Amino acid sequence: MKICFIGGGNMAAALIGGLLKRSFVAEQLCVVEINKSRHAKLHSEFGVRAVAELRAGVTESDIILLAVKPQQLHEVATSLAPLLTGQLLISIAAGVRTTDIARWLGSQNIVRAMPNMSALIQSGVTGLYAPPAVGQAQRDTVDGILAVVGKTLWLKDEAMMDAITAVSGSGPAYVFYFIETLQQAACELGFDKETARRLALDTFSGAIKLADTSDEDVSTLRAHVTSKNGTTERALLSMESEKIKLHIVTAIKAAATRAKEMGDELGDATC
Repeated sequence: MKICFIGGGNMAAALIGGLLKRSFVAEQLCVVEINKSRHAKLHSEFGVRAVAELRAGVTESDIILLAVKPQQLHEVATSLAPLLTGQLLISIAAGVRTTDIARWLGSQNIVRAMPNMSALIQSGVTGLYAPPAVGQAQRDTVDGILAVVGKTLWLKDEAMMDAITAVSGSGPAYVFYFIETLQQAACELGFDKETARRLALDTFSGAIKLADTSDEDVSTLRAHVTSKNGTTERALLSMESEKIKLHIVTAIKAAATRAKEMGDELGDATC
């Protein structure tokens, strides 16, 4: 099996690195990247072939992974369409729907994927959707590719791709935001920057491990930490009074709305 990556950014690099740590060899992978300064980096880091022209990358490939920005996908897809000879395509572009990608490519052989940033350390989660035209064997192949960078979750309804984009796709940014806030609070309470960073990271890491290994719901774990009239209760009451939880839920729903808007805008603009 040969895979061609269209776009050689961070997510493509994460997938390439994951594949090479499994059963793939560099000769099976190729990257089409217009930024020629990245060619040497990709080759030196992974040993893969990097080219600037689409034809040079896709003609011998079995699978094409579209790893370009959503705003670039229409242009790339229309240039790619004449070169296709039945390859399976995987798109990791946020928002852009399979119906629009199929229209641009002239092929229904498409799977949408939404990985997240933790794929860079093979600890990501990827939402996947395939239209009915994609068979089970092809779905299994895609699952095997994306599983190299973490866990996978198949969705029956493509509309849920907007939700998974908002929850897990954008999710690492929310986690970093909270860590950043915890670190800031530690600094304002008198810790130096490096100590504050270490406290925030270790506290977050430990809480995640506890939640992941416990049979109890996170709300129950939170209650265990919250003693009556104690320090934690005071902090949580302050958060509740400011409706922090409501604001976070509203923000994540706003991200899902934006994902849907992107699908509408990018699809309609190229009809």
